[in-house]
Amino acid sequence: MAANPHLDQLARPMRDLRISVTDRCNFRCTYCMPKEIFGDDYAFMPKEQLLSFEEITRAAKLYALLGVRKIRLTGGEPLLRRGLTELIRMLAAIPGIDDIGLTTNGLLLGGQAESLYHAGLRRVNVSLDALDPERFGLINGRGIQPSVIIANMERARSIGIEVRVNMVVQIGLNDQEIVPMAAFFKKLGITLCFIEFMDVGNDNGWRMQQVMTKRDIFERLGGDAELTPVSPRYPGEVSKRYRYRDGESEVCFISSVSEAFCSSCTRVRLSSDGKMYSCLFASKGFDLRSLLRSGASDEQLLAAIRGVWEKREDRYSEERTEQTAMSRKKIGMSYIGG
Repeated sequence: MAANPHLDQLARPMRDLRISVTDRCNFRCTYCMPKEIFGDDYAFMPKEQLLSFEEITRAAKLYALLGVRKIRLTGGEPLLRRGLTELIRMLAAIPGIDDIGLTTNGLLLGGQAESLYHAGLRRVNVSLDALDPERFGLINGRGIQPSVIIANMERARSIGIEVRVNMVVQIGLNDQEIVPMAAFFKKLGITLCFIEFMDVGNDNGWRMQQVMTKRDIFERLGGDAELTPVSPRYPGEVSKRYRYRDGESEVCFISSVSEAFCSSCTRVRLSSDGKMYSCLFASKGFDLRSLLRSGASDEQLLAAIRGVWEKREDRYSEERTEQTAMSRKKIGMSYIGG
């Protein structure tokens, strides 16, 4: 049976657009861009292959007409894209877009926070996987210290930007950091989001044995005695939120491996070179850039985007096995955005 307008084959609407603005990054995190593969001579995309800000904005306007209400800018590291504040201004002016966020490693955040805020950005997610300097330096592959990232977060908060911290947890790498991280950010009143280690792309050496599940993390934090569930803020929210029983601070979990949320996923992704992806674990995308640059009308572009979405059947995380995770070719996280 054919899908309803703007719904995919599993009756999921399109609500969240993730836009990767660059495939470059100044970190070499082990779970995303390991330096053994992304070395100093790695060939990133030339500028002419990247969507221009005008092309990104035109596409975003069309996605908004089809139901998108939230936009998140990703990378690579989005703060490496020159002139990003201008793009934020352009996106913030789109009718129907209620929220613009950004995911960053935080290294450049302090120096850009004020201009980002004045451009219209109000929320950032900062990736920080450990408080121990040696461990964090190992994970990010550049020896960057957590104190630098934390100082940049505080700078952003002082300007008025809401900060959330993302921590990808791997058994044997940084699971010993769960309790210290939770205590540290609880004290600061910053929400810490624990993310299960996922098999995004084919370069991070993912194994099920390395996955610290949401349940295990939850119990390590004290379980029901310490945390109480919080209702979702909107349909399709992927993170499961909990509030500490002794205050207002929260933690949340993204449990793509152990408690898949494919059935309510409303996300669509646009890569920096203009390919549309209907799933984080996709093997291929739809080339929207070619249409944008070949003189296609808005009506033609809308029809193309709608057609891809209405054929969407993706539910990889519900179907994942260790064998499919190993054998299926997937687009890399640094390319498609997290």
